[in-house]
Amino acid sequence: MEIFANLGWISLALLSAFFAALVAIFGKLGVTSVDTTLVTFIRSMVMLGVFTLIVLGLGSYKNIHEINQRTLLFIILSGVAGAASWLFYFMALKRGPIAGVVGVDRLSLVFAVILAIIFLGDKLTLKEIIGAVLVSIGAILLSLH
Repeated sequence: MEIFANLGWISLALLSAFFAALVAIFGKLGVTSVDTTLVTFIRSMVMLGVFTLIVLGLGSYKNIHEINQRTLLFIILSGVAGAASWLFYFMALKRGPIAGVVGVDRLSLVFAVILAIIFLGDKLTLKEIIGAVLVSIGAILLSLH
């Protein structure tokens, strides 16, 4: 999106983190008396609407023919994994405290690092290993009552 073209990855990641925090707050308020599968479905439909408007507005749909089968497969698998993540996230939010759920959910960073090492051959620096350990400790501390 052109309006964000001048932002670096850290700025974009901070925006992502801020909106993820809003997901937790609004999600917790929205799942109190509703089935979590329905909540996840409604959220998905809202996101579909938002992204439909963005893709149409930017004209991104014109490039859809450039997506090859391998890339499409990984996009689909990412969507399936995302759906499972949201479903379990909202189930956890309904049953637990925001700090605990969000803290444990951030272990996705640790899982992503481990999976990237195994499947993508990523290498970690000592600083990155320490960071992953600290995230793990933080998740454990946030989940304790």
